Amino acid sequence: MCVALPGLAISTEGQLTGQGLEGFYRAGRRVLSRCQVRVAGREPLGVQARPTAADRARFVATARVSQGGGPDPDVVVERTRHADGTERIVLHSAAARPLRLPVEVALGTDLADLGAIASGRAGPELPAIVHDSGLRWSCAAGGASVTADPPPTDALASAGLLRWEFDLPPGGTVGLELRVRPEGAGPVRGVGRAATSPLASARATGDHAAVQPLLHTSIDDLQSLLLRDPAHPTDTHLAAGAPWRCGLAPADALVAARMALPLGTRLAAGTLRTLARTQLRGQTAQSGMIPGPRRDAGAHLPAGCTGTEATLLFPALLAEAFRWGLSPQETEELLPAAERCLRWLRAAVGEGTYLCDPHPGGPVRCETQAHAHRAAVLGADLLDAFDRPGAAALRQWARELRTAFREDFWIDDRSGGRPAAARTPDGRLVPHLGAASVHLLDTGLLGGGEQAPCLLDRVQIEQLARLLGSPALDSGWGLRGLGTKETGYNPFGHRTGAVRVQETAIGVAGLAAAGYEKEAGSLLRGLLAAAEAFGHRLPEMYAGEQRTDGSAPVPHPAACRPAATAAAAAVLLLSALAGIRPDVPAGTVTLRPVRSAPLGEIGLTGLRIAGAPFSVRGSRLGLALVEEAAEGLQLGA
Repeated sequence: MCVALPGLAISTEGQLTGQGLEGFYRAGRRVLSRCQVRVAGREPLGVQARPTAADRARFVATARVSQGGGPDPDVVVERTRHADGTERIVLHSAAARPLRLPVEVALGTDLADLGAIASGRAGPELPAIVHDSGLRWSCAAGGASVTADPPPTDALASAGLLRWEFDLPPGGTVGLELRVRPEGAGPVRGVGRAATSPLASARATGDHAAVQPLLHTSIDDLQSLLLRDPAHPTDTHLAAGAPWRCGLAPADALVAARMALPLGTRLAAGTLRTLARTQLRGQTAQSGMIPGPRRDAGAHLPAGCTGTEATLLFPALLAEAFRWGLSPQETEELLPAAERCLRWLRAAVGEGTYLCDPHPGGPVRCETQAHAHRAAVLGADLLDAFDRPGAAALRQWARELRTAFREDFWIDDRSGGRPAAARTPDGRLVPHLGAASVHLLDTGLLGGGEQAPCLLDRVQIEQLARLLGSPALDSGWGLRGLGTKETGYNPFGHRTGAVRVQETAIGVAGLAAAGYEKEAGSLLRGLLAAAEAFGHRLPEMYAGEQRTDGSAPVPHPAACRPAATAAAAAVLLLSALAGIRPDVPAGTVTLRPVRSAPLGEIGLTGLRIAGAPFSVRGSRLGLALVEEAAEGLQLGA
């Protein structure tokens, strides 16, 4: 998978055969599905395929063209494929005599959109015509072309073939370049590859071998998923993931921007401004919501509304971005949209205590109350910072919610109890335990580097930590979406047993902040082991099968990879290890490192706090030292 949105290239190996999802894409449409190289009438034998960055991959193949030369290949074919629609093909001769090599490239496309391809409705390849120095295809939906440099010796439209004759001396090299373009479009340049990328190029070092490549790959993946708001090109946000979700998904974009705050506040600001323009207005019950689609919640609960989650995430992200250094002017410009989100929350709750999801008449979900509580507490903190009314009422409701939740949502049993997943409209508790309970530990950052209060009391937090560290939930690769002892458990169920990287990372950070470092360290090491198995590019989810000696995590067929939340999770994990808690308005940054130092020594450089570089080093003794920070930023106790 090569990604530099809106460009995308998918292949299983060097040859693009047109099978399945293979091809070059631009903005969700397949502009080239087939690109097969033949040297001297034969397909080269593929020997290696590997990504070299998020937006490109390198393929190596060999060919034997000399007669009677033994088993060794005498031509090496190297292909470099870019998400921007460029493919470079280089032939290296290892023959002892000069070679005259006929080279053919067979091309084809159906110009189908990704949705049609995924559902098996792509249709046949389109007829080609010779165009410029290559071929062109067209249909009612548009057109595409492939041009070649150097121009081919011959082009056959009926067969979709471009042909060359190359002379290679012993040890010689020759190359050609193919450029795939939609009709009327120029070269694509990924937003993250521009000098104006909103993400800092942070680096990690440390005792654990996975730390450096994980952060490097994750930031590379985040850069590849960046998109611009077409109407406001200075505002950028993250697509949810490739290949299935290459557009804006509000909840995912907000979650990823929040986890990526250590890389700077510009992504958060662009995401918030983009979503503020989608906010519903008027005098309806939905006024103030950030719209979003329904999301499957598994077998035990009806679909939830991602718009509810996004609406509650909006003020929380703005409040935390302000603590990380978003300027007062930018924060104040976004404050009216956050206030509308908070007014929607209070109106949706009404005279009751809980927020139903979907609203109204839906179940009262545990994770929705966690999101709502965080929005109220952090929102009140933000309103106070700008002398806006409404903070006292939000805090009062949050206190009432904590009191009621600790009684209404806790199921006592012989093992110490557990939080309920939800309450049905008739008051029945849904007892199933899964990874969604980690949202109870994700309370948010207040002023002075303090964590916001939790919906659970201290005894309940301790019991939840024990449950999260149990074999029923901790697969050894991360947290299962549903415990193995629960009815309906399915290791491939994306809400009923699969490991979701986002929730595992939130669990690690929440457990570490609450002081349960043993459980946090176990989950962290499992996630890093999974990252190594996936070449340090974590998918959004994978099967929740139990880890055993010599095993590897099993990929999920519907997972996006790269995925915004999974890539940003690496940033959250490493910054949580150092315990970085900034309060730029107060001019301080507090360090609360994980004392057990589960990964040994770790160094993070090139982070951003207050718009300036920030570097920190954590020792094997669990101590942290700031090595670089903005002028005037004081280290808090």
